[in-house]
Amino acid sequence: MGTRRRLIDCASELLDSEGVEAVTLRRIAKRAGVSHGAPLRHFAGRAQLLSAVATLGFQELYGRKDELPDGSPREVLLAACHSYVDFALARPARFELMFRHDLIDPADPELVRHSSAVFDLFAGMVAAVPSAGWRAGTDPRLAAASLWAALHGLARLWLWGGLAEASFAPDVTAVLAVTLESYLDQRVDMINHCP
Repeated sequence: MGTRRRLIDCASELLDSEGVEAVTLRRIAKRAGVSHGAPLRHFAGRAQLLSAVATLGFQELYGRKDELPDGSPREVLLAACHSYVDFALARPARFELMFRHDLIDPADPELVRHSSAVFDLFAGMVAAVPSAGWRAGTDPRLAAASLWAALHGLARLWLWGGLAEASFAPDVTAVLAVTLESYLDQRVDMINHCP
């Protein structure tokens, strides 16, 4: 394995074990067993290295499409929504980093390519749901953006404890079902995909 890849892997391990703030170039270099200056020979700076790690997060999120069940477009979309929240709860530091434009370079070509692929996949799932399943006149890409924002906000609030400790929110699945019902005309069955 090359040094560049080892630095990305070590940064990923640090991120997952200790959180976003622990991922410094010095700590990454130490964990990788290279000199303190080695990361700067492979990356322009911390933001570029963290962008590579965030890209891995989007690749992982995109790869979850292979785990979605066969079914109607609506069932696939609902499973994808559950999968998104599940990813956030299972990988909280990685999820946080993927959207921290103060830490990553949002214009990094690989990051843009992979994050766009995730959104395009999700927007395609939204568009595949028959128009009768959405509120009348809803543009599928705008619906996808709004639904993604709702899922993201739900996951962040749950991770921060803003909803997890609320007596009216027994688990994230119940809150997710209500969120999805607000977008779709039909009742959403509470499928327990999330921890």
